[in-house]
Amino acid sequence: MSPIEDALAELELLAPGELVRYTKTAQKHGVWRSTLTRKHQAAMQSYASKSINQRKLDDQQEQELVRYIAGLTKQGLPPTRALIQNFASDVAASPVSESWVTRFISRHSIHLISKWTAGMDNNCHQADSMAKYSLYFDLLRDKITHYSVEPRHTYNMDEKGFLIGITGRSKRVFSRRMWKMKEVRTAIQDGSREWITLLACVCAEGSHLLPSLIYQSDASAIRSSWIEDIKAVEQSVHVTSPPSGWTNNDMGLAWLEQVFDRYTKEKAR
Repeated sequence: MSPIEDALAELELLAPGELVRYTKTAQKHGVWRSTLTRKHQAAMQSYASKSINQRKLDDQQEQELVRYIAGLTKQGLPPTRALIQNFASDVAASPVSESWVTRFISRHSIHLISKWTAGMDNNCHQADSMAKYSLYFDLLRDKITHYSVEPRHTYNMDEKGFLIGITGRSKRVFSRRMWKMKEVRTAIQDGSREWITLLACVCAEGSHLLPSLIYQSDASAIRSSWIEDIKAVEQSVHVTSPPSGWTNNDMGLAWLEQVFDRYTKEKAR
């Protein structure tokens, strides 16, 4: 590069707000200070103009968009990057690029954060209450103490639904404050789709019952494709397909039989 290009390249490496020393830089590279000053300031004006054009939205519009994202996050509906791109395009009355969204999030990183997250069914969201959790565990502790319930007699069952043909993770943009405070970590999704349900039951002393997979089938039939990846020797699992796609009495009895068999074997020892 020429001496003037070397001098300009050195000035471009300065951190934002760092003092520009034209005289010292010009002497170092053997160029005229006036020439270096003129070219550098022209380059800075061009960069500033380009930056303004790339932003598409003015400061007030971007602040409104940040507040809008915070409102969606509070409702459990943090937007995807594609949605933000659509919002900004509507406000700017011209298309914005994906890179614009990246720059927007970076400019407002003190308020926004982009994270991968899984969806939460709307019914689960409605039941998500600290007061209800506290009430439940207070009652549970009282009953355990009152009846002297041992850990080996305590089981916890939970279920996890998987949408057929739809991945459970997506990248969303959250209000950073709500994410840090753990107020919102998931996105609410429609509960009307078809699910495969996994049931797991673990004992407080560390053992567990066989997991169960529940498919929905009007004929209550099990398809070979549902179980072809299960290794019979290494893996044990209950597979059922009630018309409703949910738990039923037969499944509950199957799990009780597991518990009964376990106690029978322990008593025989």
